[in-house]
Amino acid sequence: MSAETPVQSAGHFTRARLRFRDWRGNRPFWAGLFTLLGGVPIAYFPYATFKLGNMSLAMATTAGAGSLIIGVLLITLGLTMWFQQATRIFAGVAAIILGLVSLVVSNIGGFIIGFLLSLIGGALSVSWMPRDESAEGARPKRSRKHGPGGHAKDDTAPAETAPIAGPADGGAPTPVQPYSESAPADNGSGHGGYRAD
Repeated sequence: MSAETPVQSAGHFTRARLRFRDWRGNRPFWAGLFTLLGGVPIAYFPYATFKLGNMSLAMATTAGAGSLIIGVLLITLGLTMWFQQATRIFAGVAAIILGLVSLVVSNIGGFIIGFLLSLIGGALSVSWMPRDESAEGARPKRSRKHGPGGHAKDDTAPAETAPIAGPADGGAPTPVQPYSESAPADNGSGHGGYRAD
């Protein structure tokens, strides 16, 4: 083994971690994980048999097949949230409904554990929104200042003045400021608004 082997393995681990973080950030990862974990106790407990010495304890119910179906569907919905983000709202609503149904079908929703996990996963899936990178990249960030009236004023556009013709008696032209909501033009009457000529 050379001295470079630990550095290379650390580099591979870092790259894999960053790749996983990028993959996780582009999908409702936690919603899928909670939904998938919620399906496991719902499907497992009705078929589990515990040994207490010589005594076997089974929690099987008459609706064992229904519990298995609900658990498998929740696991499938969790995977769907990961790999088909377009169906995240449908998958989230279906996970919430299946979690509620598991209360009466599968040992009180897998002893409340599967019920709570599927409800949290479904709610996270419904509320998740993808990042809109195109809109963030297309719109430049501008610094905005608030004027005297509390209205936002754009600092990037320079103020331009344009001379207009003066009164008919040959007076000097008066410049007109561009219209702004924060500082309305005064037309001489003491009221703000557009200039009246």
